[in-house]
Order: sequence, then structure tokens, then C-alpha cells
Amino acid sequence: MKRFLIVVDMQKDFVDGALGTAEAVAIRDKVAEKIRTFDGDIFVTFDTHQTGYMDTAEGRHLPVPHCIKGTPGWELDAVVASALAERPYTAVEKPTFGSVKLPGLIADAADGQPFTLELVGLCTDICVVSNALLLKAHFPEMPVAVDAACCAGVTPATHQAALDTMKMCQIEVGV
Repeated sequence: MKRFLIVVDMQKDFVDGALGTAEAVAIRDKVAEKIRTFDGDIFVTFDTHQTGYMDTAEGRHLPVPHCIKGTPGWELDAVVASALAERPYTAVEKPTFGSVKLPGLIADAADGQPFTLELVGLCTDICVVSNALLLKAHFPEMPVAVDAACCAGVTPATHQAALDTMKMCQIEVGV
């Protein structure tokens, strides 16, 4: 059975930049270790905005410019980037919370074989939950899991709420 790890938005702006949190900083070593020891293929999502971000629907609701392509905040966190430098991975840029391209890329990589999916990263309550639900909807018979110890939300309370939501949608949540 194939195994896929999806590393969601472990970018500088979400770790210790414009939207960073202490909880995000606290998981980066765990995410790096997961990357180093994972036995399978890795996909890495990049929240990707352009210079006109503030004029988008997201920018009007979250008026904090972040992950602008070509800026240091768009780059991967250095600890995570170091772990990924040791492994091949597929980068997936996404202009919003969930990647509509990711299911197709995973299906192509699976090449008709059964597989499992595991997600880690940021933010549990926005991009991790969005991608987990998209993947579960797209692959309802495949196991989808989230490693809660390798995720952080905007706040601890919304992190937990997202984990509870994913559990209700038959996504395995490990701690």
C-alpha cells in the first residue's frame, strides 16, 4: 500500500512571521522529524498569494498580507526546509485554504494502488482541515489521518475544534 504525507503550509509567515504563533514554532521540529522518518511520498503545500492580496476576498476577511510569492514569508520554515532537502517531494502551490489540485496529484502518484494519507502542518483550523476534508471527500475509502502533535491552529481552542470536526468526518486524529 502506498503512503502519502501532506505537509501543509509550513511557511515562515505561518511559523514565526506575519501570522506566526508560539504553537506553530513548537511543532516545527516534530514536523521535520516526521518528514525525515516517513516511509512514502511527500507532498508540500504552499499558501501562495500575489501582491494584490488585500484586494482578494481572503484579504478583505484576513487583512494581513502573508505568503506573498517571492517574499521570505512565502518560503518554508528553515527547520522544515532542511528536513525536506533530504527527501524528494512534490510542491503544490494553492491560492486558498484547500488545494483542488492535490487530489489529482495524489491519484496520479497512487497509479491505481490503494494508499493512505497523513496530514501535518498549519493551520489546523484553516488549511489542514480544508485539505483533509477535500481529500476525504475525494477518496472516501482511503484512510485519511492527521497527526495532531504535528499541527497547530490559530489558537489552541480552534485547533481542538478542527480536530473534533475531522474526527466527526471519519478522519483519524492521532496525538
